[in-house]
Amino acid sequence: MNFLFYKKGQEPRAKSPLLSIFFFLFFLISFSQEKQQDTTQVNQLDEVLVSAVRVTSKTPVSFSNLDKKDIKSRNLGQDIPILMNYLPSVVTTSDAGNGVGYTGIRVRGSDATRVNITINGIPYNDSESHGTYWVNMPDFASSVESLQLQRGVGTSTNGAGAFGASLNMLTDSYSDKATGEISNSAGSFNTQKHTVKFSTGLMNDHFEIAGRLSAIKSDGYVDRGASDMKSYFLQGTYVGKTTLIKALSFGGKEKTYQSWYGIDGETLATNRTFNFAGMFTDLNGNTQFYKNETDNYQQDNYQLHWNEKVSKNWNTNLAFHYTKGRGYYEEYQKDQTFADYGLQEVSGQTTTDLIRQKWLDNNFYGTTFSANYKDEKLDFIFGGGYNKYEGGHFGQVIWARFASQSELGDKYYDNSATKKDGNIFAKANYQISSKLSFFGDLQLRNVLYKIDSPETGLVNANFNFFNPKAGLNYTISDKNILYFSCARANREPNRTDYEGGNAKPEKLNDFELGWRFASQKWKFNANMYYMGYKDQLVLTGKLDNVGNPIRANVGKSYRSGMEVEAVYYIIKELTMQLNMASSSNIIRDGNSFTGKQIAYSPSAVSSCILTYKPYKNIQVSCLQKYVGDQYMSNDESVASKLPSYYVNDLNFSYEIKPKTIFKSIIISGLVNNIYNVKYVSNGVDYGGGYIYYYPQAGINFLAGLTLKF
Repeated sequence: MNFLFYKKGQEPRAKSPLLSIFFFLFFLISFSQEKQQDTTQVNQLDEVLVSAVRVTSKTPVSFSNLDKKDIKSRNLGQDIPILMNYLPSVVTTSDAGNGVGYTGIRVRGSDATRVNITINGIPYNDSESHGTYWVNMPDFASSVESLQLQRGVGTSTNGAGAFGASLNMLTDSYSDKATGEISNSAGSFNTQKHTVKFSTGLMNDHFEIAGRLSAIKSDGYVDRGASDMKSYFLQGTYVGKTTLIKALSFGGKEKTYQSWYGIDGETLATNRTFNFAGMFTDLNGNTQFYKNETDNYQQDNYQLHWNEKVSKNWNTNLAFHYTKGRGYYEEYQKDQTFADYGLQEVSGQTTTDLIRQKWLDNNFYGTTFSANYKDEKLDFIFGGGYNKYEGGHFGQVIWARFASQSELGDKYYDNSATKKDGNIFAKANYQISSKLSFFGDLQLRNVLYKIDSPETGLVNANFNFFNPKAGLNYTISDKNILYFSCARANREPNRTDYEGGNAKPEKLNDFELGWRFASQKWKFNANMYYMGYKDQLVLTGKLDNVGNPIRANVGKSYRSGMEVEAVYYIIKELTMQLNMASSSNIIRDGNSFTGKQIAYSPSAVSSCILTYKPYKNIQVSCLQKYVGDQYMSNDESVASKLPSYYVNDLNFSYEIKPKTIFKSIIISGLVNNIYNVKYVSNGVDYGGGYIYYYPQAGINFLAGLTLKF
């Protein structure tokens, strides 16, 4: 519940600079030569957008890939974390209980602040909280070509340091031919998703415009857990013989009723869907719920990429980006002291009920670049990036029971923060012999972070991080590969950490040992890891003045475990995808927490997907997920334990290819939690016996219809 960083609402914004970018692209087209394009070369150029942050089977890193076809049958309105739920070591949760609205993800027990997110190589994590708010990019999965989840430190990337995983996403490639798509889905809790996509195809063999508009609404599983979200994606692509230029604009606007507080244990047992957000007692003693206890935010992202194939061996990529976000969350507050809000006391009154808004006004912009040399033995990339964040934080009182109108609307707090983040890196895969290859990766990163607020005081932090990585791949045979890697990572504290005291940066040494096997019937990967932390920031059980959990550094801690991921082609029509993860997550030196398990780190996580394709156009999948016991605090108290859970989903799709009008008609459906298990995927232990839970929905369904033309 990062209340301080929840991104709320939007004021009218300036005209989109995307038009200027499009004029620039048209200018290039007017002077281009009319030649047929080499599609293979261009597709390789398209992949350069993520080549600086992605790995392959030749890299000694544990990773999983998902592409568009892997998620299309389940892409019916739920967020990207929920669509990634069946990857190894992944645990997901949803505030509203049905995968729509605010959702979260943990990998190897590490929360979203330690999962580095990039889109086309551009950092996406919030600069101050380090978290990722998927609610700001609803239905983004409909514009994702592929994504890769790297577990552990992974390879060098842009933005905040990866301490549990890194996730890089590549947006839609261009289309040679004009296409259109209309997708609609609906289901439980009045959930609806409507999506329209189009592509002009390559006009004059050089230029394509593509886009998407989406709208998602849901009442949510919990009471008043409603979401109303809209998003867009617009892309202009210029294709030359050795050039690919992309201009993108994408964003989302969301209004969600707050459901991030959870419920206590007694309420969980008697009324699982209860939501006390906005609850107050009126002057007549009646319990009421404030109707606009909502979160409101809009975020717009702009990217410009220029990829160039300089020669047979060299490719380059240069990108610029800008993100604008502005919004607030609104809440009803009881019995507030006048002075805390800069209000004049009213005779006979010491406190007042009021309605307040907490605002964020953020700007994030910068550049990334890379150059790639590749021949038969060497794959070498060097590059870097520089980004700046400017964030304003302020609050306003819009109504008070006892206050003069002239005082309303004034800012009762107003502070700002800036963050500059620069890095350079060089990495290489070198084939030493026919069986042995070496991987090396060096990154230098500098972070300047300034805050001036009552909660943190004056912070002027300057960090210089050196993050080396190295590893070996050994090919035993054409079916078997062994790999080993060691990596160093450093990560700066986030804004809330400074509220808890003099926070220090975290340090991590990550060791990975794995085996990859591939045959006609089997694909198999087993990976063992040891992640040794120094000064890891862990939960203390205390809260700041707006309800954020406070963290503090502990001396030493570790995560160690084994992950197994396999695909077995049982028969031509039947495939099994299985993964299992077992881990130990211990604080070795943490005062009263010494020897205890790290919070939110289940020792066992597994999933299985059985997919049956009786015919080419019909697919039925049974999806199973198990998450073991985990604690919500670091003291291992019985009251703080989240019980294990095991849920099953059922997914199907049927594609019809008519001869006229439509190229394809796809009917899809998803039944979640088919055995109606009453489970809790997340919770918060505030200390002092104050424990709150996030119950997830019982059996529920979504059904969709997609028309492609």
